[in-house]
Amino acid sequence: MRRASFQLFFIISCSLQAQQTIHVGAKHFNEGYILSEMIALVLEDGGFKVERKFNLGGTTVSFEALRNQAIDVYPEYTGTIEKEILREDSKLSFEQLSNEVNERFKLQISQPYGFNNTYTLLITAALKEKLSIKNISDLEKHPDLRVGLSYEFIDRKDGWNNLSTFYRLPQKVIALEHGLAYQAIRDNKIDVTDAYSTDGEINKYNLILLKDDQNFFPAYQAVSFYSKNLPVQAKELLNKLTSVLSEDEMQRLNAMALFENKSYHEIARMFLLQKGLISQTETTQASTISRIVSKAWRHLQLTLFALIVAIFVAVPLGIFIFRNQQATKIILYLIGILQTIPSIALLALMIPLFGIGVVPAVIALFFYALLPILRNTVVGLTTVDPLLKKVAAAIGLTLWDSLRLVEIPLAMPTILAGIRTAAVINVGTATLAAFIGAGGLGEFIVTGLALNNTDMILMGAIPAAALAMLTELFFELMEKIILPKHLQSAL
Repeated sequence: MRRASFQLFFIISCSLQAQQTIHVGAKHFNEGYILSEMIALVLEDGGFKVERKFNLGGTTVSFEALRNQAIDVYPEYTGTIEKEILREDSKLSFEQLSNEVNERFKLQISQPYGFNNTYTLLITAALKEKLSIKNISDLEKHPDLRVGLSYEFIDRKDGWNNLSTFYRLPQKVIALEHGLAYQAIRDNKIDVTDAYSTDGEINKYNLILLKDDQNFFPAYQAVSFYSKNLPVQAKELLNKLTSVLSEDEMQRLNAMALFENKSYHEIARMFLLQKGLISQTETTQASTISRIVSKAWRHLQLTLFALIVAIFVAVPLGIFIFRNQQATKIILYLIGILQTIPSIALLALMIPLFGIGVVPAVIALFFYALLPILRNTVVGLTTVDPLLKKVAAAIGLTLWDSLRLVEIPLAMPTILAGIRTAAVINVGTATLAAFIGAGGLGEFIVTGLALNNTDMILMGAIPAAALAMLTELFFELMEKIILPKHLQSAL
């Protein structure tokens, strides 16, 4: 009887495990994709259903997504947790780091994967020979060197601002995307850039890592960073990744993604199979065409839903403030401020409130669509000939009837122009939704930038441009259908 009860409990437990979905996140860089795919494959092999939330923004976005339970696990580095998340000035032991994360945020970290992917600065071999530069401290003697750094590295606690003070480095820097920095240094557009010590480009382009001779950087051991509520079975599965990767292996895997035209799914699966960490079972991968169609459809959904909501809010609001002139400037000013917030910043601000995915992306796109529709509604109504309004009043029309029968129809060309502008803006802005796991064509662009893969960038950019053109054509057709011919000439 006891044995039968245990078997029943085991069956129910396995069934619940198979039904549970674990959300795996990934930062938007090459190594992050590969490690996150390893996490996902190990969990799937153990019976869990996995939803991938890749292409998240940098540390801040990924951490906030984890902290707010929008994702359950993503790969992180101990040095980043210490300096960027915990904001510690002193160096912590692994045990201290684990305890601090648990106490402050109720989060946990796994044992390290086995490699240290430290931040560093690098130069070309030719520049090393010419100027005899071996250490970071040697840069102090060469103030004219052109330094190009990734956006995140510049402002991190363990980044350039503190590094330059620590080493007394006088150079001014320019900011650029990490994946583009290698192209810039190869083309002699910059002399120095930041890098991860396991980047696949280092050996390929014969670049030299400068020694951190005064030990500024902490250790950057790769770990799984996860919610305390992650199932025990999932945590045990993640322990399979303990001490399985060396720096050389990770660099080789990164190089495969960059130069051998292999997907990070293929790379992660091949490595795990070689190590005997997963079974041979393989899930069917979608074709390129179906992936483009799927992401284009999601892109269109994000844009369309945000636009529809914006129309239902902005047009009535425009009519209201047109009738209440005192509110016009205040409301337009406030909505104008929303329009000035950088897209990625607005998306990041949404995470603590709405998590990641479709909801915060639609809300952000809604805010960006508001201003052109609202402003054009007010402008369209304001520019209606006052004489026509007097005629409407003279024949006994009420204010509402005048608005409905005269003013709105005459303002409609301008209102539609605002909706059209908002739609095209949103098609472009929606590509950034990939940074918070909302999908869309931006996923191809973000991944392509991380892998320095022009073909993948074009897989997202060309359909996005096509959607923008189709949007223009759609609204041109709608205007011909909706508007009387004598008003179409106003467009």
